[in-house]
Amino acid sequence: MATTPAVGWIGLGAMGAPMVRTAGQAGFSVRAFDLNPAALDAVAEAADPAASAIEAATGADIVVVMVATPAQLEAVLFGEGGIAPALTTETTVLIMSTVGPAAIEATCTALEGTTARVVDAPVSGGVARAGTGDLLIMVGGSAEDVAVVRPLLDALAANAPVVGSRPGDGQRFKVVNQLLCGVHIAVAGEALALADSMGLDLEQVHEVLNTGAAASFMFADRGGRMVEGARDDTAFDEVRSALSIFVKDMGLVSEAAREVGQEVPLAASAEAIYQRGSELGHDRKDDSIVYQVLREER
Repeated sequence: MATTPAVGWIGLGAMGAPMVRTAGQAGFSVRAFDLNPAALDAVAEAADPAASAIEAATGADIVVVMVATPAQLEAVLFGEGGIAPALTTETTVLIMSTVGPAAIEATCTALEGTTARVVDAPVSGGVARAGTGDLLIMVGGSAEDVAVVRPLLDALAANAPVVGSRPGDGQRFKVVNQLLCGVHIAVAGEALALADSMGLDLEQVHEVLNTGAAASFMFADRGGRMVEGARDDTAFDEVRSALSIFVKDMGLVSEAAREVGQEVPLAASAEAIYQRGSELGHDRKDDSIVYQVLREER
């Protein structure tokens, strides 16, 4: 990279913080902001702290937005203290949040006359991979705009394919990804709840079935957390992926499916389980708690 672009980064949650550390280790100059001062302290070695979102965005070549919801994206850009006034026609806005295609399209429309450089790049892979630059990033945007952010994407990801030329195409890919992930987690919980109800040894079920055709990443990963939680439910307090994320993401799946008239019955069933967990007050628990939700509702 002949010239390293200046990066403004907004959002230092479970994924954003390790991603910023990875970017810093790769040599990027990052100025970061989060509403939580402790989150800023946690990335102090990798990023310069900004006092506000607009300060983080001012003068940046690339502004990364890594927040949780469409409402938060809108607030970061256009709410009180929003960054839109700091953007120029040369600023590339890199939206790495999972917010759905409608939110990206609305953002592009709202930014007309400010900047047309928007790249849609939601991520998948979890916190551990975020910290090692081993994510999957699904990229939607024009070739010119993607070229600007490509060095940063390559630092953060093991694989960052361009999946479409329009901002929003990355979100469409991520919706499909989250449908698969959300259903896999829910079915892992259902399978282990059934095993427990039949009196089987959960640890053995998890170990044995991970060697056969039923194996999957989510059964290995979340299933392991479910087995831990079955032994001691305080294990669900160790949040590596909050239940609230899949409450939101499965809602995005349902919204996208309605827009194109596609039936998604398995996704709808999984969404209902996450919603039930939310109603039980588990939003801030690890998403593997769906096992407990299913086990307790016999």
